[in-house]
Amino acid sequence: MDSRIQSYLRVAASQQRDTEQIGPFLATFNRYNANPFLNYAIPDNDATPSLSDVNALITAYLERERKPRLEYVAKLAPAVEEALTSGGFTVEGRLPLMICTPGLEQLLPVPLGIELIVAVSDADMLATVTVQNEVYGDSTPSSEDVKSLQTSIAAGGIAVLARVAATGVDAGRAASRRVAVGAGVCSVPANQTTEIAGIGVRVPFRRRGVAGALTTRLVREAFDAGVTMAFLMAAHEEERRIYTRAGFSTIGEILHISLPHPQ
Repeated sequence: MDSRIQSYLRVAASQQRDTEQIGPFLATFNRYNANPFLNYAIPDNDATPSLSDVNALITAYLERERKPRLEYVAKLAPAVEEALTSGGFTVEGRLPLMICTPGLEQLLPVPLGIELIVAVSDADMLATVTVQNEVYGDSTPSSEDVKSLQTSIAAGGIAVLARVAATGVDAGRAASRRVAVGAGVCSVPANQTTEIAGIGVRVPFRRRGVAGALTTRLVREAFDAGVTMAFLMAAHEEERRIYTRAGFSTIGEILHISLPHPQ
């Protein structure tokens, strides 16, 4: 299971990014966005990098004005963390790696006054990216951000948008004018596997069950499309509880590690 996920991460991280094999590291670079979560390396399984490998990796990221950073299933490359910390890296977090397979999903209710739609139109995709950027503290979405999501959707990815439902006197309001409150995506599937990511809810709409509803809708859409394993990473304990209620179980951890103050 771990190897399947790590293999998928290598494929997914390489999509719409520049890549370079640096020693035992697959380094990926987003040329349009410096967000650290869009620029990171993944080590080969059982990698034993030298200090020169680590320094070469650092140089490659700094030359592109990107933060040196890695995300990977730690137990598949147990020697890598020590090599990285010897080179100045520090651990950002050890995130629970959670999976769900068909039949184990739990459908959580959509909160009253909220509707979920699969993003199809350009307006839907712009709203999706806008919400995600706001929630994760990124800049106002650029045309490249929207184009990236459009490319992902065209290749089989899925985006689900949560917005205020049109009811009563608002029933005739144009869909494009309804307030978007949250969003999430399934990355492009490979080997019947997908990652559910980018689930975010605007502050005024949190603690109402929107995140859980988004998660279960994304899982349902993915399984209907032929996916047999969906996985995700929980950034904190509250997220882990939400995902557990949605039918996910923890099978390991993903290590996030980076160079804190690159020169």
